[in-house]
Amino acid sequence: MTVPRETEARLRDYASLVTRWNPRINLVAQATVSDFAERHLRDSLQLAELVDVRQGNWVDLGSGGGLPGLVAAIFFANRPVKFTLVESDKRKSAFLRTVARQLDLENVCVINERIEAIQPLSADHVSARALAPLPKLLGMVQRHLSPHGAAWLMKGRNWQQECKAAAVDWQFELASFPSKTDPEAAILKITGVSDA
Repeated sequence: MTVPRETEARLRDYASLVTRWNPRINLVAQATVSDFAERHLRDSLQLAELVDVRQGNWVDLGSGGGLPGLVAAIFFANRPVKFTLVESDKRKSAFLRTVARQLDLENVCVINERIEAIQPLSADHVSARALAPLPKLLGMVQRHLSPHGAAWLMKGRNWQQECKAAAVDWQFELASFPSKTDPEAAILKITGVSDA
C-alpha cells in the first residue's frame, strides 16, 4: 500500500520506538521485531484499505504496542477522527502516550483501564488484534460500539471456528476479508451485535 510521505515518516518513527522499547516491555514478540514492517505495520495497514473513515470516534481495544489502533491513527492523522486506545498495562500505556506525543498525533487519547471497567464509549469503529477469542471479544465490542458502528477484528487461522462458537451466544452480522499478510487469517467486519 502506498502512503503519503508524512505518514511513511511517522510509521518509520513508530517502528523505531517499538524497537527501542520492546526489550523492556515486550510490545511484540521479540522474534518479530526485525520483520516489524511486514509482520505488523503492513498487517495493520489493511484496515486503512478496508475502512473509509471520514470522521467520528475509533476505539482500539487492548492496544498493547499500538496494533492496529496506533497505525490507523497515524494513517488517518489528517482527518477529524478521534482515536481512543484502551490498554490496561501501565507500561504499554506509557509507550502509547510517548508515541502519540513524539509523532504529534493530536487525534490520540490513551485510557489506562480494563476494557470492561470503563464507561461505554459509543464508538463508530472498534478494532482489536490478537486480544481474545471472538465469543469473549464480542462482549467487549457490544459494550463500546455504537448501535450503527462497525467492529474491525483481526483474527488468526481459527477465525471460522471462533465465529461458529460466537454464534451460540451472540447475534451479529459478519463480513470477512482475507488477510494479505497471512492466507489463513481474516479481518472481520462485525455489526449489529446483540445477545442471542
